Amino acid sequence: MRNFTTNTIKQQNQLGAGRIGAAGAGPVTRARDALAAAYELFDASAAREESRELARDLIDILRGNSDITIDPKDKRFQDPAWRENPFFRRLGQAYFALCEAVEHSIHTEKNWRDHERAEILSDLITSTLSPTNLLFTNPTALRRARETRGKSVLIGLKNFVEDVRHNGGMPRHVDRDAFVVGKDLGISPGAVVFRNEVLEIIQYKPQCKKVYKRPILVMSPQINKFYFMDLAPGKSFVEYASKHGVQVFVVSWRNPGKQHAHWNFDTYVAALLEAVDAVCDITNSRDLNTMGFCAGGITMSAMLGYMADQGDNRVNAICYAVTLLDFDVPTMVGALNSEHVLEQSKKNSRKKGVLEGKDLKSLFAWFRPNDLVWGFWVNNYLMGNAPPKFDILSWNNDSTNLPAGLHNDFLNMFSDNPFPNPGRLKVMGSPVDLGRLKMDAFVTGAITDHLTPWKACYRTTQLLGGDSRFLLSNAGHVASLVNPPGNPKASYFRYDTDNPPADPDKWLEQAREEQGSWWEYWLEWIQPRSGEQKNAPRKLGNKKYPALDPAPGTYVFEEPKI
Repeated sequence: MRNFTTNTIKQQNQLGAGRIGAAGAGPVTRARDALAAAYELFDASAAREESRELARDLIDILRGNSDITIDPKDKRFQDPAWRENPFFRRLGQAYFALCEAVEHSIHTEKNWRDHERAEILSDLITSTLSPTNLLFTNPTALRRARETRGKSVLIGLKNFVEDVRHNGGMPRHVDRDAFVVGKDLGISPGAVVFRNEVLEIIQYKPQCKKVYKRPILVMSPQINKFYFMDLAPGKSFVEYASKHGVQVFVVSWRNPGKQHAHWNFDTYVAALLEAVDAVCDITNSRDLNTMGFCAGGITMSAMLGYMADQGDNRVNAICYAVTLLDFDVPTMVGALNSEHVLEQSKKNSRKKGVLEGKDLKSLFAWFRPNDLVWGFWVNNYLMGNAPPKFDILSWNNDSTNLPAGLHNDFLNMFSDNPFPNPGRLKVMGSPVDLGRLKMDAFVTGAITDHLTPWKACYRTTQLLGGDSRFLLSNAGHVASLVNPPGNPKASYFRYDTDNPPADPDKWLEQAREEQGSWWEYWLEWIQPRSGEQKNAPRKLGNKKYPALDPAPGTYVFEEPKI
């Protein structure tokens, strides 16, 4: 008899969708497609053995002789009925026995990408088959229905119909009306001081009397709107930096429609170079610092590579936040790197002119199905609760599109892996070689990041040609970025060396953990690299680049029709 616990189910945030189904498919469709896709990674010999073992386990469970335990730390199974009620105890034991059989039947060790695909697929199937996803096999939902005399069931049905009609069949993550951009979110004082067809540059008002002469240009990812960096008072990276004398300029990308399908990497880099001109002119600074968040760091790297080839040295120091540059490092996202998947994805975006933000958001949700799909399914439909009011989820729900040209370039980069191979990527005709970037660099990763794992982010320190400082924050991909001081749960690892070892595990052995926000460590690093202090400017912009619209600008509100 095997002793199964919920630890046999991957409880970390390593859950996903792989290449299963269309990006916008609802949970029921996903379940069907997951079972169909399992055949490709199905180990028939292992499955036969697991089926026999599963049959023996089920017999023991029915007889009440099973020693399979149901871990109360698994939030899906916290209800006491899973341990105290004979029916639910047996049902839970059968579920975990089935999960173990599924995992052992489809795992493969051919290479790390096949392994990740198998992990993703088994997690998707096991999360879908959880008895907690159905009303009559969820004791908490049944109790709720009795207590409300069926009202929770009716509300849940109403929520379900609403999501089928207006949310692609996916359960909503957040109350859409709880937060308003420009009123509740993205409200730090500032103004648009530069605008071209692709982006707006927002200059934020200094919140102290003295500022550092050298500004920082922050590049947000194209796959999300910029204001997670200015989420709300007390939770705003922009606010924090501005209060400590850093002159902050932020890129707000335009949300493209199908008429912008031709925009590609060259288009975005050219737009950023115009922004560099504007920021230097406004601040009367010969150079500036730059910071790239997630995919914004990829675009920043392409721009820096072009500038290095052109002999343009206007960037003094660079910062990366949860950015992946080496796509051969094992990651969950790397499981999608197959010719069939990439070609189909390119075909779909070319047909529409864009990769729609809602499809990308759905795909990322299926990377964590228990947390981002079935958890909300249970809350909204089985429990009859309203979607939560949460500012980060509200921002995450405010998705943006990718133009087909840029999407195609990102996918080519994904498969060609150009950054570790100097000259393989060309931007506006110039070869990109990260080894030519000799400026100081500050690189961050996040411990539980499921999209850009920290060891993959760490790899950036080995690709750049200058001195690099690495920091490892707690939390996941987004929560590690919205990480203001004062959070008692916040912590990070630091090792104060500008020549980090090649092995990330060695770095971690030497690093020390500190309580608090990594923003404080970043500030400690960026201030000495920001030049002398001067009086804060009295107004935003200048004669050549006057203030146009108040922050958060106009592009953040655009919703093109597809």
